Amino acid sequence: MAWLGYLAWVAGVAQFFVLHVVVESAWRSPAYSWARNNISDLGNIHCALQSDPEPRYICSPEHGLMNGSFIALGALLVVGAALTGPLWGKGAAGVSARLLLAGGGVGFVLAGLAPSDVDENQHTLGALLVMGAGNIGLMLAAAGLAGSSPRALRRLTGLLGVIAITTLGLFLSEQYLGLGMGGMERVAAFPILVWALVIGTLAVFRLIPAISREECNH
Repeated sequence: MAWLGYLAWVAGVAQFFVLHVVVESAWRSPAYSWARNNISDLGNIHCALQSDPEPRYICSPEHGLMNGSFIALGALLVVGAALTGPLWGKGAAGVSARLLLAGGGVGFVLAGLAPSDVDENQHTLGALLVMGAGNIGLMLAAAGLAGSSPRALRRLTGLLGVIAITTLGLFLSEQYLGLGMGGMERVAAFPILVWALVIGTLAVFRLIPAISREECNH
């Protein structure tokens, strides 16, 4: 059943990025900005001036699509973490990485169920799970992948984990390095999605030895 897990990752991340573009393109006066706006702004239900952490006017006509996308992404990340057994080693690092990555998926679900202008506490908890638990899981994944995983894949996983954790610290300390609030948030939140998409795509096309011959024939 591992192939279903890899497909879940690919489908979840792909639909998220497609709907992200669709929803942001519906914004008018002002247009949505990857630098000025949080990802969560796309899911806000009400049109209003937001003062924290930086002043900006938020009005997302297609917020329902974005919140549905958050929920679908989170659920599919959890499914992938549960089903991709052959990808992982049997040690503590592999088990912990899978649990934390699944926690990141739960965070996306919570964020989608509770837009930040409806239930800020639940939404913040979701964001912390995504960028906290999920990014720690990504770091651990570098050591938790199965022994058959290529060295290059381990290095990519570790690099993405370091980028995610480092930029999360910068984002929380409001050090945006010229990327803007939204830009730095994306550098902190997107590595886990890039990783899941790369792993899922490579596995679906049998370019990494993560799926046994027996599973591929199902």
